[in-house]
Amino acid sequence: MKLLDRAVAAEYASWFRALADPSRVQLVELLARRGEPMSVGEIVAAMGLAQSTVSQHLKILAEVRFVLVEAVGNSRRYRINANCVSCFPSAADVVMGKPTPTSPAECP
Repeated sequence: MKLLDRAVAAEYASWFRALADPSRVQLVELLARRGEPMSVGEIVAAMGLAQSTVSQHLKILAEVRFVLVEAVGNSRRYRINANCVSCFPSAADVVMGKPTPTSPAECP
């Protein structure tokens, strides 16, 4: 039995860590449902969290490419990275040894 490549496992582990907080899961859901870029202020209003908290969550999600950042003038807008999120394997698939959707390296 061949184990999941260590580098791929490490990448998936970073994805799971990024989603290990309920607020980040909600943030991903919000951006996915919205379907268009949002400012931090819009996200704060929708989620009811402090701006600094939202910014920290966005930073973590951007590091694993679930969220993309677009500069608009002096501000930033955040949107879901549909390509990367579609690569996210379910925990059950990984644990059960089912094929993963794609390699993390293929996710932009």
